[in-house]
Amino acid sequence: MKKISLCFAFLVCCTYTFSIEKTDSLLIALDRLMEKHQVYVDKKEERINRIKKQALVSPLSLEELYAVNTQLYKEYKTFICDSAIAYLHQNLDIARQMNDREKLTQTQLWLSYLLASAGMYKESIDLLENIDRNNLEEKFLAEYYECYDHAYGELAFYTQDDRHASAYRKQAVTYKDSLYRVVDHNSDLYLNMKETLYRDEKNFEECKRISDLRMSKVQPETHEYAVVTFYRALLFREQGDMEQFKKYLVLSAMTDIRTGTKDQASLWMLADLLYEEGDINRAYKYIRFSWDESNFYNARLREGQVAKVLSFIDRTYQLESEKHKNKLRLSLLFISILSVFLLLAVGYIHRQVKRLAKARNNLQEANNQLNELNKELSEMNHSLQAINLELFESNRVKEEYIGRFMSLCSTYIDKLEAYRRMVNKKLSAGKTTELFRLTQSSEVTEKELKEFYRNFDTTFLHLYPDFVEQFNALLADSERIVLKKGELLNTELRIFALIRLGIEDSSRIAEFLRYSVNTIYNYRAKVKNKAKISREDFENQVMKIGAFNK
Repeated sequence: MKKISLCFAFLVCCTYTFSIEKTDSLLIALDRLMEKHQVYVDKKEERINRIKKQALVSPLSLEELYAVNTQLYKEYKTFICDSAIAYLHQNLDIARQMNDREKLTQTQLWLSYLLASAGMYKESIDLLENIDRNNLEEKFLAEYYECYDHAYGELAFYTQDDRHASAYRKQAVTYKDSLYRVVDHNSDLYLNMKETLYRDEKNFEECKRISDLRMSKVQPETHEYAVVTFYRALLFREQGDMEQFKKYLVLSAMTDIRTGTKDQASLWMLADLLYEEGDINRAYKYIRFSWDESNFYNARLREGQVAKVLSFIDRTYQLESEKHKNKLRLSLLFISILSVFLLLAVGYIHRQVKRLAKARNNLQEANNQLNELNKELSEMNHSLQAINLELFESNRVKEEYIGRFMSLCSTYIDKLEAYRRMVNKKLSAGKTTELFRLTQSSEVTEKELKEFYRNFDTTFLHLYPDFVEQFNALLADSERIVLKKGELLNTELRIFALIRLGIEDSSRIAEFLRYSVNTIYNYRAKVKNKAKISREDFENQVMKIGAFNK
């Protein structure tokens, strides 16, 4: 019995080791696939351009134009969100021109689902409310309830208000119940719903059975395969099998790349997993790639999901990079000291060679030693050159950042020069009245100030992307600052942004923001009165926002 137990344990260890090696091979394959991802993007764009060119060959009827737009929507749906939405809006207009209620309903349902997926929940629900439920054809019922379930489910998951989240969740459950009554039990939608239900209920055996069934119905290298493997990964995560969770995330991510899919979830989730496992370099590479893909897809919901993971991974990556730089500096110091010793050794050998000039054998031996030491010195010099190149590259990157600010200064100088020439021209032409009226107006100054503050806000939020959120966390819940539409920072936030940058003197802040010193004092006191921590400690806490050791 003891021997059987040992054999079983050995087999389990071997199986686990093989599973890890297979997953590592998949990660290497994913790395290579990411390097040539543009090939698949080009294929996708070529397919889209082919559809567009076909539409330009000859004039199309409304029916044909609707069909072409539908093809383009399906291509863009996981590629560029804005374009997919645009073609659906065109089809809404076409369906209304044709007075085709069936096409109008189908397009509204497609658009509603896509808008909810992109985070535009109100627009999605408004579309559904425009559909007359009483006159809705039976074949659209399942899709109609699915759209409502999807919109309210997304709202419940992503809203930060618990009370509203509970109400949205109840709405989603109501529509899900209606969906269960009308959906075809042989459809993938029904199987997906049952798989999710069993996973949430921890009924892993039934969930695995449905996942196996769905896997048997999809073809590799299709978008459907990427979706099914993603849900399969979630099953293994719930079971605690992280190797299988990682494996199916990799398979899903690879399929997304091969199909030219930009609306990805697998890769940033995989980056988060690798970050937790300590594989920082690979996690950073994956999250940067996922961030670029999300920006290309241009859906605010995806960008928000990826940004949360990106901030943590990027911070850790920068710390690791700094540690690596410190090691390089220590290596450089060590090599420099060693070079000094080598030079001293060379000098000593040279003196010995002079003393033993008459003894050829000893001279030859000393020369051999000298040549060997010179060879070692040359190798050390090559190492020094390599390190110097790395430091040069680091300085070049810093110069790029400085260049951004120099460019801004240059732009203001050019504008000042243009303004000077205009004034000179009007003075030369005797248009003093017009020039007087022009200089009385503060429109130019206000425009430049707005642009200046916009540049300041953008640069500051690039350095401290979570500043507004963390600043509000220091205030009482009822006193949190709510920015207007289009605002990055308001006056109160700019004052404390300057304090965060180390400018604490109210007179300097007043000069920067073009307010009186008393106004700045009043703003600072007003905000401190809203704090949920002590007034004396408030600005100290502001200074800690965005710090690595927070």
